[in-house]
Amino acid sequence: MHTAEFGKLLGIITKDYQTHMEGQLAPTLTMSQLAVLEHLEREGSLKPSELIPFLSITPAAVTMLLDRMERGELIHRERDEEDRRIVWVSITDKGKQEVLRGVRLRDSYLEGVLDRLSTHNQQLLVYLLGKISGTKA
Repeated sequence: MHTAEFGKLLGIITKDYQTHMEGQLAPTLTMSQLAVLEHLEREGSLKPSELIPFLSITPAAVTMLLDRMERGELIHRERDEEDRRIVWVSITDKGKQEVLRGVRLRDSYLEGVLDRLSTHNQQLLVYLLGKISGTKA
C-alpha cells in the first residue's frame, strides 16, 4: 500500500497550492472568496444558505465571509421584494473582475505544475485523479 506516501505527497501539493494562491490573491481575495465568486458567476443570485453545502462551513461563517466580501464590494446583498426574510447574494462588477484575475492566477500556477509532465502523463494524471475523486474528467 502506498497510502502514507500518497498522503504525504497530497499534503505537500495542497499546501504549496494554497500558499501560492493565498499569496497571489491577497489582499483583495481569499481562496474561499474566489470560490464563492465563481459559484455566483456560474449560478447567478443565491441565498446565503445555498452556499453552506458548497463551502462546507457553518451559517455563521458564511455570514462573516459575505460581510467581508460585501465590504470589499465583491458581492451585493438584497432583500427579496416579496418575502423580506429572504436575502439574495449576487456578484458585482468588481467581483467579476476579481474572478477573472483569480482564475488567471490559478490557471498560470497549474500550467506551471503540469508543465513538469509530458502531455501523456498529464492526461493520465487527470484520469487517475478523476478515478480517485469519483468524477469523470
